[in-house]
Amino acid sequence: MGRRSARPPHGPKPLRLGSPRPRLRMISVAMTLVMLAFVVRLLQVQAVDAGEYSAKAEANRYLTRVVAADRGGITDRSGIALATSVDAYDITADPMMFTPDETKLPDAPAQAAALLAPILDQDTAELTRKLSTPETRYVVLARRQTPQVWNQIKDLRTTLGDKAGADRLAGDKDAVNILGGVFQEPTSKRVYPNGDLAAGLLGWVNADGKGGGGIEQQLDKRLAGRDGEVTYAQAGGRQVPTAGGTETPALPGSDIELTIDRDIQWAAQNAIAEQVKKSKADRGYVIVQDTRTGEILAMANAPGFDPGDLSRAGSASLGNAALQDAFEPGSTAKVMSMAAVLEENAATPSTKVTVPNRLHRGDRLFQDDIDHPTWYLTLNGVLAKSSNIGTILATGQLGRTQPEANRVLHSYLRKFGIGSPTGLGFPGETPGILARPGKWSTSQQYTIPFGQGVSINAMQAASVYSTIANGGVRVEPTLVRGSRGPDDRFTPAPKPKETRVVSDRTARTLSRMLESVVDDEAGTGSKARIPGYRVAGKTGTANRVDPVSGKYRGYTSSFAGFAPVDKPRITVYCAIQNATKGSYFGGQICGPVHKEVMQFALKSLQVPPTGTAPARLPVTFTP
Repeated sequence: MGRRSARPPHGPKPLRLGSPRPRLRMISVAMTLVMLAFVVRLLQVQAVDAGEYSAKAEANRYLTRVVAADRGGITDRSGIALATSVDAYDITADPMMFTPDETKLPDAPAQAAALLAPILDQDTAELTRKLSTPETRYVVLARRQTPQVWNQIKDLRTTLGDKAGADRLAGDKDAVNILGGVFQEPTSKRVYPNGDLAAGLLGWVNADGKGGGGIEQQLDKRLAGRDGEVTYAQAGGRQVPTAGGTETPALPGSDIELTIDRDIQWAAQNAIAEQVKKSKADRGYVIVQDTRTGEILAMANAPGFDPGDLSRAGSASLGNAALQDAFEPGSTAKVMSMAAVLEENAATPSTKVTVPNRLHRGDRLFQDDIDHPTWYLTLNGVLAKSSNIGTILATGQLGRTQPEANRVLHSYLRKFGIGSPTGLGFPGETPGILARPGKWSTSQQYTIPFGQGVSINAMQAASVYSTIANGGVRVEPTLVRGSRGPDDRFTPAPKPKETRVVSDRTARTLSRMLESVVDDEAGTGSKARIPGYRVAGKTGTANRVDPVSGKYRGYTSSFAGFAPVDKPRITVYCAIQNATKGSYFGGQICGPVHKEVMQFALKSLQVPPTGTAPARLPVTFTP
């Protein structure tokens, strides 16, 4: 039997597995490309663009804010607070926390502004604008708010936060606290414990925390100190305490001690305010000065203002009119003319002066404030009765010609400080107006001797009388006694400049002549008498230049004087502008103010009564 050969069975060929190598190569290449892209990007981020990204991260992570320095206080000479600072808050916000991405609300800034506006007393539209500020994480919504204001915001924010938390638990994942991006920064607010007392002197602090007038402006750098700075890490607008930061401490400002006596300032301010109201005058001022040291014990203006609430202050009452108003002084300036006449030995107090009813000089016919028959006065009587004609006649003896007499008189006016700043350096102070003698008009050369045609401020007027009281030596007036720095060391103010104006003999003679104005029955200043004290003084009633029209309208009424005559201690100057009710004569409306303020100051400083009798110089003579 033969052997059969084997044949493969019929059917499909068996499957074979493909080679994995091509696919592995493709995956390897793809992964290599991906890893290469990551490496390139990593190199770019870590090396090429590292600085840029680091800066962006730092900018978003760290916030820098100013740490306000504590502003120094202002006190009177006894350390009683006139201006101080109390705790307050700047209300701030992070605008990024009010964006649609953060709040899921399209109008979050407007909603937040509507809640904050009545609390901050701010305009809703302006708050909305601030909360919508792009590309910033810090805006100030309101400065120097009281703790009560912040407590209202904090309570409202807490209430809204609790509600948002409850809504999220209930399933509202988009619930947010609309005020979550509102914060506070501690700062301080300026307050004036005595209301409007000495407001013209103190000035005020503006919304930016800088002095806006008065001592607050003049000494702003010393009062303000130096702000500090703190940089801290934040997350969601809140400080991260463990992330570190940097801080430059703030340096507190210095405390300023003024020469002002609070009680005397109150007496002066009260007296002038009552008289301005009674006379229906535009304004008035009173200055009280220590004749020996030049220190200003009071400088009062009426009407005044409350430096802590400027919203109710009239534009006419802001500032310090006693230093900023320039006005023609009238007869109170005659004391300088008499000083020149005495110092130049042109006459003595007993020199006889025949005073006619009218006097023709230049292009004018001059007269006194009342019609009178021919007066037979001594030089002392010319001052006591405040005769314009007598003063013209007396100063005419200062030179062989009128131009020469003008030059001599001008030199004395300058020595007394007329036409120059007082030395206080006060903001807005006027030096007054005193033309050179060569430019005096025909009428000025005769009116300037009795106080018309020349302009001064109230401080200059007071300083003239303090110079006479101080034996003829002018001491520059001062308002600041010194300052106390952060180290609690007191630094006294520099000693004021002293200038000899007239001799001691001339000053003593003038003091006795000025006493006749108050003490003699023929004098014009009898209303300034103070029982027990010898008082020297001078009345003044001058035509007033209206600051609006530039024409003469109304009067400047004034009284200047010092006491006690035998041992001068206090100078008081009072002026009232444009009295429209009752008398406008200086002796009638400023004499009583002078008496009230002088009497209070003498008692307050415990100045003993005068122990000598008045000089009783002759006022008239028999022809």
